[in-house]
Amino acid sequence: MTVDLFQREIAAALKAYDRHVVCLEKTPDEFFLSVNSLVTKAIKAFQDRGPQMRHGIALDRQLTVILSQTETEKPLCGIYFNLSSPYQKSSAPKVLAKTAAKVADDAAGAGV
Repeated sequence: MTVDLFQREIAAALKAYDRHVVCLEKTPDEFFLSVNSLVTKAIKAFQDRGPQMRHGIALDRQLTVILSQTETEKPLCGIYFNLSSPYQKSSAPKVLAKTAAKVADDAAGAGV
């Protein structure tokens, strides 16, 4: 199983990316390289999966590739865009940083 087996799915994803997705981190050429790399990784994960597993998954910040077992030899290939905004604030790192700072201050104040 190679990336060439999923050229139809990759072509559809490239068309959708070029037409609908605004990405500040990847040009269309970089997207093409990323999707090919992720499909290769998903194929490896699919081929190395355990006996009870039905999927091979590979992802990065912008894309998720899922290969799903079917009754035929060719698995289904799903290429998904992980939509996000560069302006979206992530509160988890700030909360963790404040908590860590508070614990450090409490420990220093207690003479630990």
